[in-house]
Amino acid sequence: MTAVPGTVVRPTIAPRLLLAAGGVALVVAVAAMAGARYGLLLAVGLGFGIALEGLRFGFAGPWRAFILRREPAGLIAQLIAIGLTAAVAMPLIAANPGELVGAHAPVGVAMIGGAFVFGLAMQIVLGCGSGTLVNAGSGNPVGALALPFFAIGSFAGAWNLDWWIGLGTAPVVTASSLFGPMGGLAATLAALAAVGAFAVWRAAPGTARLPRRLWIAALAVAGLALLNLVISGQPWGVVYGLGLWVAKGAHAAGADLAASAFWAAPANAERVAESLLTDVTSLTNIGILGGAFLVAAWRGGLAQPIPALPARAWIATVVAGLLLGYSSRLAFGCNVGAFFSGISTGSLHGWAWFAAAFLGSIAGVQLRPWLGFEGRARP
Repeated sequence: MTAVPGTVVRPTIAPRLLLAAGGVALVVAVAAMAGARYGLLLAVGLGFGIALEGLRFGFAGPWRAFILRREPAGLIAQLIAIGLTAAVAMPLIAANPGELVGAHAPVGVAMIGGAFVFGLAMQIVLGCGSGTLVNAGSGNPVGALALPFFAIGSFAGAWNLDWWIGLGTAPVVTASSLFGPMGGLAATLAALAAVGAFAVWRAAPGTARLPRRLWIAALAVAGLALLNLVISGQPWGVVYGLGLWVAKGAHAAGADLAASAFWAAPANAERVAESLLTDVTSLTNIGILGGAFLVAAWRGGLAQPIPALPARAWIATVVAGLLLGYSSRLAFGCNVGAFFSGISTGSLHGWAWFAAAFLGSIAGVQLRPWLGFEGRARP
């Protein structure tokens, strides 16, 4: 049967079984080569990719929907997922300080500026850290172009990080250090509820109710984030792994990474020298790419047409990709490492990141039409 142009051809059961078998085989292969722990981490990454792409759960798109149309459902789902994660993660970290760590970082000049730039850039390409991975894995041409430049930007931002930190940072502050373990959790949940209530109050009529898929997605993402924490000992992150890929490539090409205080640090130099299959963040990133690919291929929609964008839009995609990587390194994370994992493990910098990045997103939403992404560029 000949497919009608413009329709999506659904794969039959046999190709879908092969896709599922391929995912399982990949996890087993990593477990055999690097150890069961790393196979499990890849499986968690695949779960993230399947949940994010399959249930259409993201960060950049919901922020855009709230900014443009006052539709809060996606943002509220993010807050629910963070709250569910915090309810378990914060007590776990408090009870196991030697084994589990939070995504804690200082608030500083570069951190706030980096978060603002990240928010702007993610609206240009409609993808944050995890979103860019999902978009690239599912065959989105803009995401596929932005991803390598995101990685380059992350590497470069890490290279210069010490200089930016020198502009001034405050001490690391956590909710637990301010209010104690249970008081910190209560304060975090109350703050999330307050943001959610504000979003509902500002919502356009009939838009505040969450569809079932977002409830399922929030539960799935929270569960996977907790698995990531327990298995790896650290919260879910994205940015470090992308920069590490470029660092490993630069090292293999003969570059002297000792010139960078960040990449010359013993822990980072060790990761550059070791196998990619033993790096926690790299494995979950690879899993997100693979999970998104599996969902897109399962649906038969992997081959997405290249959009008819003007040259300035493609140039903006490259620049935005670089800015995403560079700025997120200065901000100590993206929507995942700073916003999601920062807040869910009680870090004050997660809230500062959220505020600055949301303001940047407002600017980025306004900038997109000027760059020719939406077919109505203004003079």
